Amino acid sequence: MSNRTSSGTALNKNSGKPWYREWGEAIGVALILALIIRTFLFQAFKIPSGSMEDTLLIGDHLLVNKFIYGLQVPWSEERFLSLRNPQRGDVIVFEFPLDEDLPFYKRRDFIKRVIGVPGDTVEVRSKVVYINGEALNIPQAVHKGPFFAEDPRRDNLAPQQVPGGQYFVMGDNRDRSYDSRFWGFVEKSEIKGLAFIKYWSWDSKKHSPRWNRMGRLIK
Repeated sequence: MSNRTSSGTALNKNSGKPWYREWGEAIGVALILALIIRTFLFQAFKIPSGSMEDTLLIGDHLLVNKFIYGLQVPWSEERFLSLRNPQRGDVIVFEFPLDEDLPFYKRRDFIKRVIGVPGDTVEVRSKVVYINGEALNIPQAVHKGPFFAEDPRRDNLAPQQVPGGQYFVMGDNRDRSYDSRFWGFVEKSEIKGLAFIKYWSWDSKKHSPRWNRMGRLIK
């Protein structure tokens, strides 16, 4: 008696492929999908420093939306299907501009907040940031730590106009952030994406998770 479904379609109980080939194909498809997701859609990052305190703490793990500013062709500056441009207040991940001459596997990723967009004039006076002559209110900004105290640009920066296609970025912890005040602007082509959610956080001093930070949107 033949083995058939109620509709009369024969069942294929065995594909004829060895088990290791089926597993290999499944793993290959999974790897390709993971590569596509990481390249074009989302990527995970871990916070290694305190430059974005208290918005992001050392040990926070976050996801970055890589398509909101446009899908970037690998090893190219070309983007397409952009939803919008980076805006003031966005927390972005980008390739450190001073690493541009290094091999791609040695380039570092930084995370900062967009302060100035193309056409803005940015100035810092006594730690207060001014955009186009008006004081900028960023509620997340704090001043913790003595870092870069010897460099006058930390607290005072002459007016600088942001060129087209570039952005002025700063860390939320203004006294502990190595940012556009010291090394200049970020090209749009260097931006990897928008940080939008913390999915995990680990307190290395207490050796325990920070449950209250998980699943929180980044603002």
